[in-house]
Amino acid sequence: MRVRTTLVAMLALCGAVYFAVPSLTGRSWAALLSDAEKSARDVTTSSVRPPTPTVPAPAQAGGVAPVQVSVSQPVRREIVDYVEITGRFEAPESVDLRARVSGYLQDVLFKDGQDVAKGDTLFIIDPRPYERALALSKAELEQAKTRISNASLDVERARGLVQRRIVSEKTFDDRENLQREAEALAKVAEERVKTAELDLSFTRITAPVSGRIGRALITPGNYVAAAGGNASVSTLATIVVQDPIYVYFDISEADALKYKRMVSASGSSSSLKDILTGAAVDLQLADETAFMHTGKVDFIDNRLDTGTGSLRARAVLDNRSRLFTPGQFARVRLKASKPYVATLVPDSAIGADQANRFVMVLGADDTVARKPVVLGSLVEGMRVVREGLAGEDWVVTKGLARVRPGQKVMPKREALQVSSGTPPLVPVTR
Repeated sequence: MRVRTTLVAMLALCGAVYFAVPSLTGRSWAALLSDAEKSARDVTTSSVRPPTPTVPAPAQAGGVAPVQVSVSQPVRREIVDYVEITGRFEAPESVDLRARVSGYLQDVLFKDGQDVAKGDTLFIIDPRPYERALALSKAELEQAKTRISNASLDVERARGLVQRRIVSEKTFDDRENLQREAEALAKVAEERVKTAELDLSFTRITAPVSGRIGRALITPGNYVAAAGGNASVSTLATIVVQDPIYVYFDISEADALKYKRMVSASGSSSSLKDILTGAAVDLQLADETAFMHTGKVDFIDNRLDTGTGSLRARAVLDNRSRLFTPGQFARVRLKASKPYVATLVPDSAIGADQANRFVMVLGADDTVARKPVVLGSLVEGMRVVREGLAGEDWVVTKGLARVRPGQKVMPKREALQVSSGTPPLVPVTR
């Protein structure tokens, strides 16, 4: 019964829809069915139709266009190779001031960080105990001199008496011995006076060298111990000499051998010390872009450091302006070759892989080829090429990253320009 009722309801609903759709759309069922059939045919046709071919752009119709690059021939000029090393300034003399006698510090006669001259009094230790010791030593000396005078008179009296046999010879000998003993005691007293005078002079601590003093490490009123087993306790201040000034630097074993080979090739038998001593060095500070200061090598060590494999060298520079400070770093440039004519290309034209350096050169048909090269120093952005490049080669200088060996390019030929001034040189491996 319930199923029959449901079927009757559904039939009634379908009949209502059949009569309601034409009245709402204003079209008959035949027109609606015709439109649905046409839409189905359009969808089927579009799904199987092949895509419309696109017309290639004019630039792509004939293949990929050649890459435009700039090419130039290497330039040749006379240069000198240099070795560039990091150095550090050090004072030629450095003195730690220490007290030579003990006592309470009475006065400090300088300002921290000022320049002092040799002989200037810097510290004063309370001198009163040493003045008393000196006075006592002088009194003992006077006492010894009095004993000498008395003993001398006794000897002179006994001399005449012993000749007349009034005094025995033993008595005369005893008086002479007393005189000699008094003279010896007088000499001891004289030395004690000198020692007391020396101790008193040590209460005034003076500058042993001219230079710049640091800060006072002990202030007045403190007890100062004489320099001894624990000398650091009695360090009062430090003086460093700043003019002239030393710069120390380490020459690598390879560079040292290069100098020796260079001398051997010239037929000279000079040692490395003879070669480098007196040689000019150029220096560049951290905030400078050029080597603006000049000094001379005055010391070469007698052996290589076994830990670093380098040879310690030293140059001396004028420092009247106090521009250089002990402990400061600088770049040191030392001449490493005689003048020679080198082949130069822009450093931007050098390519590199994991093992080699190379350049791209232009062939006869405007295709590029790769050439391995051996490089030298950098000269104001121009790299020295020692091997692998001929003067007539056209080298790719701009656009190197866009080309590959065997690729055809559109070259733009340009001439290279190098300044005529003396260039600063930087080693390849530094």
